[in-house]
Amino acid sequence: MSKPRTSTLRALRALVPFVRVYRVRMVLGLVCVVVSSAIASAIPWILRRAVDDLRASAPPRDLWLLAGAMVAITLVTGLLRFQMRNILNALSRYVEYDLRNAMFRHLVTLDAGYFGRNRTGDLMARLTNDLSAVRMVAGPAIMYLCNTIAGGIFALVFMLRISPRLTAIAVLPMVLLPIVMAVLGALIHRRFEAVQEHFGVMTTHAQENISGARIVRAFRQEAAEERHFASLNDEYLRRNMGLAKLYGLMSPGLQLLAGLGAVAVLGIGGSATLRNEMSVGDFVAFGLYLGMLTWPLIALGWVINLFQRGAASMGRINEVLQARASVVSPTLPATLPPHTGRGRSLEFRDVGYHYPVLDGGTPRWVLRHISFTVPAGATVGIVGATGSGKSALMDLVPRFWNPQEGQILVDGVPIDTLALNALRSTIGYVPQETVLFSDTILSNLTYGGNDDEAARVAAGVAQLDQAIVDLPDGYATMLGERGINLSGGQKQRAAIARALARDPQIVLLDDALSAVDTSTEAAILQGLREELTGRTALIASHRVSSLRDAGWIVVLDDGQIVEQGTHDALVASRGRYWALLRRQQVSDELEAATV
Repeated sequence: MSKPRTSTLRALRALVPFVRVYRVRMVLGLVCVVVSSAIASAIPWILRRAVDDLRASAPPRDLWLLAGAMVAITLVTGLLRFQMRNILNALSRYVEYDLRNAMFRHLVTLDAGYFGRNRTGDLMARLTNDLSAVRMVAGPAIMYLCNTIAGGIFALVFMLRISPRLTAIAVLPMVLLPIVMAVLGALIHRRFEAVQEHFGVMTTHAQENISGARIVRAFRQEAAEERHFASLNDEYLRRNMGLAKLYGLMSPGLQLLAGLGAVAVLGIGGSATLRNEMSVGDFVAFGLYLGMLTWPLIALGWVINLFQRGAASMGRINEVLQARASVVSPTLPATLPPHTGRGRSLEFRDVGYHYPVLDGGTPRWVLRHISFTVPAGATVGIVGATGSGKSALMDLVPRFWNPQEGQILVDGVPIDTLALNALRSTIGYVPQETVLFSDTILSNLTYGGNDDEAARVAAGVAQLDQAIVDLPDGYATMLGERGINLSGGQKQRAAIARALARDPQIVLLDDALSAVDTSTEAAILQGLREELTGRTALIASHRVSSLRDAGWIVVLDDGQIVEQGTHDALVASRGRYWALLRRQQVSDELEAATV
């Protein structure tokens, strides 16, 4: 997902719309910053007056008045700075909240191809680590930058009032400041981008190992995976240490520039005071104002770090927000004809499909010249060896992908002219890889707005109801990640029940019975026979036994149709289907003999 690097300002420009929503809060917070800096800048001026009054033996009453003024200023400044932090830090949390929602809202609109090209761990890093870096820009970085600018301006104004010549000498070394910030800032930006990209790689590796923990243990690869993760972590540490060195250079560099000014003030200002060209109060106040100018400049190094980190992270977040789905609803969608039965016709017209090709590579066709029709209410089986294109064909129907050639039609209407929601609302889909969510079983079965009672009936059809009832909490049982506390067969049956509970007009079963035993398969098929009556069904399987109720069977090999017809006709022709059937019969007989 790596993209050409963008400048700091260009990357942060994408953040402006999210901050603009809270412009009133931003203005109030910045007003607190400016007013608190203005009031705080009066303290050295009051001290100047106090020192000169002491030397002139002023009455104690005058000194007490000055002390009272300083106390009042300190209290007001403290209150304003509390409000400043309260307002701007809260604003940054709101911006983070909105950005997170915007990212998730956009991610769920992207097509399957996007998630095929981008690692899950990297996307998670953008939703977590990068968002935190952007939040620091929207709140603390803006707050301290404005505080630095406002405090610096007020300090300069008072310094110029005391001695324009000494002010020019004090700030002369600081003309190098923009050069230092530009050079180190650019280096920090590039280094932080590299750190965040590697963090995404490391997160992906950790996520894959957690979700694939059983495979890691089954192949005894714990030590190997530990070494791999350690090497990734070492690289992450190395990149962070390089970044830390740059951070370390920033503050000392700024301190050096500020320190040169302080040395000049001490030497030249001290000499002027001894010659009575400057009062002691002026010298003290000038030194304090120089400190007010110096410390914000030192803090500016930290602020620059925040902006560079935030810009790098906002650039990565914006890559997600700017991604566009290749499968979208048409601007003026067509509509399906009125529904007169339980099913709708489905037609493939010379369909060809290959997965997206990157960098001008040669396309590898997964499907080619696919043509067949599923009449409304009919069941058609798709059979073929692993890799023959069955799953790709099934994924084209709900438009997870768009074919590069040909058309797919529902009731005579090309599916690419239909709104995605309208098309997918007619489909009950059971993918080859079962996905269940960390929620109750009932919530999984009613996913997509299914009715509770319909879900329970569908669980019965899928031969899952008794297994659910036997669980301690029944339908209220919480599932682990991806349904880990269910067996493979139970997960597949849950996916079937979830699809049937929608009362779909078109049912897509992609190897949906591969994880169940033959007796359970027979019971499920018996229930499906009644449930699919009148519905249009497309059943893909490498097991011929799963297609016994199909009125028409399409045989795929290497992405092309090599045979199609009824079961009896295909057996009589003694072609690919017959050979596949014979192999499975022999396999079943051998399995039965060993039991």
